[in-house]
Amino acid sequence: MSRFLASVRRFIPNAGSDLSYSVRWNLLLITLGALVVAVGTRSLAVPHSFIPIGVFGLASLLYYMGLPLTPGWINLLLNVPLFLFAWFKVSRRFFWYSAYAALVTSLFYELINIPIAIENELYAAVACGVFIGFGAGIVLRSLGSNGGMDVFAVYLFQRFNIGIGKTYLIFNVALFALSMFRLPLDLVVASLIMAFITSVLVDNTLAMFSQRKVVFIISEMTEAISRDIRRALNQSATFLRGVGARSRRDRDVLMTVINNVQLKKLEEITFSHDEKALFIVENTFSVIGSTFSKRKLY
Repeated sequence: MSRFLASVRRFIPNAGSDLSYSVRWNLLLITLGALVVAVGTRSLAVPHSFIPIGVFGLASLLYYMGLPLTPGWINLLLNVPLFLFAWFKVSRRFFWYSAYAALVTSLFYELINIPIAIENELYAAVACGVFIGFGAGIVLRSLGSNGGMDVFAVYLFQRFNIGIGKTYLIFNVALFALSMFRLPLDLVVASLIMAFITSVLVDNTLAMFSQRKVVFIISEMTEAISRDIRRALNQSATFLRGVGARSRRDRDVLMTVINNVQLKKLEEITFSHDEKALFIVENTFSVIGSTFSKRKLY
């Protein structure tokens, strides 16, 4: 294993001591995610003739149309030009991780067959969407991708901040429109349901453990509240200058960023100091820098 990791590091630049950039961590995420995707595809999508999302969906459609190869190997062949795009448009590190993901997904598909006895088409579509979306999201938490449409999705997300799940959905609408000429309408609709659930699961898996709360506190006791935030929550805060619309008096607005677990404690701190305080909470899914997540560089 150590020899394998050493050989991988020669091809993957900037694999430092930071866990999110370490080779072991990224290979673990990719392998685990690829396994979940392969099980969902082999055990649910193909037995029910669903069209999975992305290039694997196109590979499955070609397989249903009679191409004499399994979807796993068709997927691998279709990924070749997309890997070239990843090499030139994203990064070499992204290319190698994505190539590994596509390879192990195809191998898992060929080697692992775990029967999942769901006969109802709708239930199977929901379960398959959960499997594939969760697995694809795990892979995308690494510095690579699942290959296929993920390459374009990551590129569009980096350049234009277009959600990865949205890119999946747009591509699959076109894919399913094509499928209507070859597959029963009920099957296409079930595949659309599966694709929608997959897209939602991908976005939610990417946001997992990253969701934060931005809290604004308007109070006469912001100094005391900020002191307790530092002591009890080990968290910092920022004073913003504000002016009361009615009183026209200057006042401090306290802003801090916390996680879901800390929210109730912060509420208790605030109202224990000032029962008339205004406590405003907003959801945020991307907080980069300082003591929070580091910027992800592919």
